[in-house]
Parts: sequence; C-alpha cells; structure tokens
Amino acid sequence: MDCTFPFSSATQRLLQLDEEQLDEQKYSRHIRSRYHHSERSLSPVSQGCQNSRLEPLECRDLLVQNALFTGDLEMVRKYFTKSAAINLVIETKGDELRWTSRKFGLWSLNYEQELTTPLHITASRGYTDCLRLLLLRGAAVNFAPGGKTALHEACAAPSTECVRLLLSFGADPEAVSEDGYKPLHLCKSPDSIECVQQLLQHGASVNSRTEEEDDTALHIAARHGLTDHVQLLLRYGAELEAKNEEGQTPLNAACAQPHQPQDMDRYYRVCQLLVESGASINAADRDCQHPLHLACKNANAQVAELLLARGANVNVMNYSGNTALHNILQATAYKLEHHPELVVRALLNYGAIRIWPGSLLKVWGSQLCWEHGGKGRL
Repeated sequence: MDCTFPFSSATQRLLQLDEEQLDEQKYSRHIRSRYHHSERSLSPVSQGCQNSRLEPLECRDLLVQNALFTGDLEMVRKYFTKSAAINLVIETKGDELRWTSRKFGLWSLNYEQELTTPLHITASRGYTDCLRLLLLRGAAVNFAPGGKTALHEACAAPSTECVRLLLSFGADPEAVSEDGYKPLHLCKSPDSIECVQQLLQHGASVNSRTEEEDDTALHIAARHGLTDHVQLLLRYGAELEAKNEEGQTPLNAACAQPHQPQDMDRYYRVCQLLVESGASINAADRDCQHPLHLACKNANAQVAELLLARGANVNVMNYSGNTALHNILQATAYKLEHHPELVVRALLNYGAIRIWPGSLLKVWGSQLCWEHGGKGRL
C-alpha cells in the first residue's frame, strides 16, 4: 500500500542536503577508484594544482566548459595558461538513458553520466586549434577517464585533422576502450577513410578484434557498406575469412546488414570487392546461413546475382531448413521497394527447386481443396 507523509520545509531541506552529500561521496569514491588520486574540486582552472598541474582534477566551472564545447580558442587560451591544470575531469550527460533510484526511493529515467576531459571535448568536435593548444600545454594524450581516449573520440566524430594531430603527439592507435573497441573499430562512416589511413600508417593492427562481437575492422567496414574502407583494409592485409562471434565472415556481414533501396549499389560494390579478392561465397555462419541466404533476406538482387554467378549453392539449406528461395519469399511483403521479384527470377534461373519433395503432397492437397470450393481440410 502506498503511504505518504507530510514534510516541513526544514525537513525537506535536510533531506536535500543529505542527498547532495551522498552524491558528493559517491562521486569522490568514483574518482579515487578510477584514477588513484585524491579527489579535489577545481572551480576556476587558473587556481592550478597543489602538486602538479598535470594531475587530473575535477572541473565544474561552466565558463571553462562553455569555452571547450564551443571551441572558443581565445577563451581556451585564457583559461589554460602554461601554469594551469590541464588534465581536468568533467562530468557530462551521455547519450544513453538508464533507470536510477536517487530521490526518496523513487526510480527515474536519466541520462547516464559520463566523464570526459578538455582533450576529449575538443577532439570529438573537431576543434583542431584548441586541441593543439591543450597538447602543447602538456595534456596527457592517452588519458581515458570515461573509458576511451581522445583518439577514440576523434575517430568516431570523425575528424581527420584531430586524429593526425593526436597521433603526432603519441596517441596510442591500439588503445582499447572500456567497451573493447580500438580507434580503428570506430571508423564507421564514409568520411572516416583518412582516419583509417592515419591509424594504419601509425601501426594500428588491421586484424585486431572487438572484445564482445569479435569483429575485425573489415567486418565493420563491410557491415556499413564502406567500399573505400574495405579496399584500404585489404591492401593492409585484412583477413577475408576471419569469423566473428556469430560465425560471420566480412562477406556474410555485408550480405546480412539490412539496407535501404538507395544503398543497394553500395553494398553490391562491397560484396563484389570481397568476392573478387577471394572471399568464400559459401561460408556459413553459426546458423548455417550462407551469403546467398542473407542477401535474399535483404532482397538485394545484384548481390544474389553476383553470388550465383560465382557458383553459390542455390539450394543449400540453413539451420532452419530454409533455402535462399524460402528467405526471399518470406521477405517479399516488407521488401517491395527492393524489387524482390528480381531475386526470385535470379534464383529460378540458377535452378532453385520450386517445390521440395516433402511439400509435394501438401501442394496437391491444397490444389484439391481449391477445386472443391475451398472447403476441404488438409
């Protein structure tokens, strides 16, 4: 049963103060456990540090934060002098929501709090001049209070100039984020191609894996339909037959990724490049799904034609007993814009079995049912 109790204004203020103190204690423990430094609060930056200006300190100064988030070089230069603290820790709201219980036992949906630094903020927004200033002031290039480095942020943005600058100051191209990603794994957009180039030139491992999905950079590039990335990665020795956690090769990953009609050509070019480089057209994943099964699920007639022309087994079954023809027929209703009839035609032209022997009696029974007015039962 729900119960409510009246609180005086004084009592409510005491509860609020208790809550604030608990939050401060929680934050202090969090900072100490992650950086092994005693927690201090820095409100303007110009106060500096007692021990070292390079020691990470907490920053809550909104003027400093505003200068960083807007890329105001003059204000950044004003706050981050040669004697000022550089490796500040700033708490921000992340992109993901989570349930938290903080006020009087009530659950609420709030944005997850994340820890960042001036270096991360400027790198993620492409503020190259501000980033250079911070690096010249001695900012720790591989500092990762929120679980990822500034190089991760620059690659995800993507900002080629920031990536180049960070690497020139010694950023680790093999740094692993808290989520198990290296900077190369975060290059997922077409305009991140030069970031990939820079990382590979500075020693990033082309076949490194993500910790959870076990993807290589080639899996990720193929999945996002990035032809230039695929070509570059292959030139640096990316493994064509590497399998991820789901047993997918990069070709499987490209064929499996749902895409819009306007992206069909892009995915065709990726698959064409992989196949011409020697990728196995009959590589099966954990569910015995072959590239042809997956391409038919996505109703990409160009990819299906490519695989069939290269000798893909048109009648091979997956773990559920479905062939490529089953998959396209099941997908037809919600893939009309992809012209699924072209996929069906290609499969039939290459010898897809129209009726499986085990289904023959059902088909005959269905025909008899309709001939007798549709009232019979199978």
